[in-house]
Amino acid sequence: MKVLFLNEHAVHELLDMGGCIGLMRDCLAALSRGDAVQPLRPMVKLPDGSGILGLMPGYLGEPKSFGLKVVTVMPGNHGTAYDSHQGVVMLFGVEHGEPLAILDASSITAIRTAAASAAATDALARSDAGDLAILGSGVQALSHLHAMREVRPLRRVRVWSRTRAHAERFARASADSDDGRGVPLPAIEVCASAEDAVRGADLICSTTAAKEPVLLGRWLLAGAHVNAVGACFAAHRELDTEAVARARLFTDSRESCLAESGDYRLARLEGAIPEGHLLGEIGDVYLGRLAGRVTPEDVTLYESLGVAVEDLASGHYLLQRAHEMGRGAWLEWGGPPG
Repeated sequence: MKVLFLNEHAVHELLDMGGCIGLMRDCLAALSRGDAVQPLRPMVKLPDGSGILGLMPGYLGEPKSFGLKVVTVMPGNHGTAYDSHQGVVMLFGVEHGEPLAILDASSITAIRTAAASAAATDALARSDAGDLAILGSGVQALSHLHAMREVRPLRRVRVWSRTRAHAERFARASADSDDGRGVPLPAIEVCASAEDAVRGADLICSTTAAKEPVLLGRWLLAGAHVNAVGACFAAHRELDTEAVARARLFTDSRESCLAESGDYRLARLEGAIPEGHLLGEIGDVYLGRLAGRVTPEDVTLYESLGVAVEDLASGHYLLQRAHEMGRGAWLEWGGPPG
């Protein structure tokens, strides 16, 4: 029996953003349809609070996938050579439970998280949206830039980061990229404040490691769409209460949002929103069970927690692609000969 190993470079070679957007739409629809098993992720915190080890197991019915992601979250890595999220995605056979693949989780997470935001953006944002504000300048900021241009033509891009030098480096790194169809990016504007970046934007991606709000509701343009990506813990928030209260709110997993989203939970604790303010899962929008945007003036919000079915769908796709293209390292394992 052989097991596939894919490193970061191989994942980026085989998992393109455009294709991953469709994968995320399908797997989140499957989750909302009940065709998945996905418990809340258990976590182990280092005693000094410097990092977390998280386990994200799950089963996805279509495509049939079984496995987990093991990931470390190290906020202190921001600004260093190390990604803040590192780990592996492991796939197992559904019938016999044999190991099938061990895949780099950092690259999968970078691509699939932004792809999920892009799928949500395509469903919720106005069709004429194209003025993009990105809060943050790390891995997710860059992947969200590429993801947003897959679903909306961008006419303006602004970026803000707590460290201006990081935002300037982000702008330089993105300046020469195109969308693969020969369409260059507009010049990326580095903003002195988050407010400067957000004012007038109709697409906002918040991808920071902030524990307190960096995006305020009073800045939001009527008709804007927000992808809230960075705050994945119950006590952390990127959005203030007004931003959440103003929005038609959707998420990837209702259970995860209720347990882990500080943006939602803290607004609830303040009494600013009722329980029903969370309208439902984005998969229900894809399935036609829920209306997304109702009027052009609606502010829409996709609260992204990042869930195991996204990793399973990506891993299944990578396993297929590696077979087809002869990529990756295939190493002997135990069990019957393969």
